[in-house]
Amino acid sequence: MAVKDLVENSIAENKIVIFSKTWCPYCKRAKALLTSKFPDVQTKIVELDELDEGSAVQDYLEEKTSQRSVPNIFINQKHVGGCDTVVGLDSQGKLASLVSASA
Repeated sequence: MAVKDLVENSIAENKIVIFSKTWCPYCKRAKALLTSKFPDVQTKIVELDELDEGSAVQDYLEEKTSQRSVPNIFINQKHVGGCDTVVGLDSQGKLASLVSASA
């Protein structure tokens, strides 16, 4: 239950949530993009490789989103996807409106 609570509370309490791994280049790119473009937006980064229950969190995220890979990104409590999706939304000019929308 703690794993589900960690995921659900993180999503509910933060505008942007990035489930990540410290060594992942796609995670680094997504984190850099989101934190540099939106420095004043409440962002939570959960490094799965630094959590004892990280693999259980990843299992729960797969169950919740059908996505096992990281980064696994939520904006305004909606599952967005991974790095390519966020970069694509940014290049289309849609990312800022997604972040600024009300949950």
